Amino acid sequence: MKSLDQIIAECEEIAFDLKFSRARKWKDEQDNRVIVGYLPTYVPREIIHAANGISVGIMGTGDRKQIIKGDAYYQSYICHLPRGVIEMALDNNLDAFDGFLFPAICDCIRNLSGMFKLSKKGKFQRYFDYPQNFSSSIGGKFYIQELEKVLEDIFNVNGVRVTAKALNHSIGLYNKNRHLIETIYTIRQSTPWRLSAVETYYILRAGQCMPVEDHNDILEQVVAHIQKERGEPMDNIRVVVSGSFCEQPPIGLIKSIELAGCYILDDDFMLGSRFIQGNITDDSEDPLHALSEAYLHQSTFSSAFYDVGNPKGKRLVELVRKRASDGIIFCAASFCDPALLDRPELQKEADAAGIPHINFQFHENTGQFKIIKEQAGTFSDSIKLWA
Repeated sequence: MKSLDQIIAECEEIAFDLKFSRARKWKDEQDNRVIVGYLPTYVPREIIHAANGISVGIMGTGDRKQIIKGDAYYQSYICHLPRGVIEMALDNNLDAFDGFLFPAICDCIRNLSGMFKLSKKGKFQRYFDYPQNFSSSIGGKFYIQELEKVLEDIFNVNGVRVTAKALNHSIGLYNKNRHLIETIYTIRQSTPWRLSAVETYYILRAGQCMPVEDHNDILEQVVAHIQKERGEPMDNIRVVVSGSFCEQPPIGLIKSIELAGCYILDDDFMLGSRFIQGNITDDSEDPLHALSEAYLHQSTFSSAFYDVGNPKGKRLVELVRKRASDGIIFCAASFCDPALLDRPELQKEADAAGIPHINFQFHENTGQFKIIKEQAGTFSDSIKLWA
């Protein structure tokens, strides 16, 4: 078993490799393998795995790439993520990808799917929509049809027809993946100094760029390591971070929150890896139906998804209570309409529950964190003194 420091260093390298070398190497090992890229936040990666593919999260460029051409494609009053993704596409970072999925997050991602189609990037470009009716006979049926479209897209590339057995196997692997991730968060809830939020982020983000089998092996090793004492406990408050479900915050921002005296016990940074809560049935005769039912009834909350009958504000409060957190940090990307439009309602729920909160905005290549650190530090001090 590798040391934890070695695992974290390798995960950091994989997570921010804009050439996606790990996924490319996996594809080159067998003729009918495919790489399917997806934008944040959630897609059912199980169907891609079952079709002999690897799903790769395209999380933007962060501060690893200067955006020049991408700025010409979008107006100034939208988030930074699409600019970085277009820059990657124009610079051939994504040439090894066979197809792309664009989840129904917002208008920016919808338009990005059209740009990829016009630019003929990949062999298919699929805008992947989600049901807003949570009845199995209506929304569930619609969702199954969306899954079937993706499977047909992949079949047209590599000729692989997905069987129920193969899909059940893939579902089982991702069940294990979610369980191991939740185990890490559970351990961190009581002993967050054993694995920092930044280290956790590296480990989860690396999982977007490698086969799930390899990521499960890494997660098992991490769980074994953090069951032992590591690091020193600090006099920090405990917070939940909400609003970063799509465009990812810069690492410097996460570090700034931690250095300001906050343990991040839960977040929505890598939401796609944790979107389904609990296990999906992995022995079904109709696994597409099982995936559909899981989406309808086991999804977490996010500003990018419809929440009729299950308000996200109340669910955020429940998460804070579950994690025994002291407060909420609302941390959204600049111009992120879903997050920023939801924030007032979420804040009302937090106020009603007596939960302290603070908010700020970012974009993925932010370089100055002094003000954010000062704000988070003041928030931490105020809770220690008066909460």
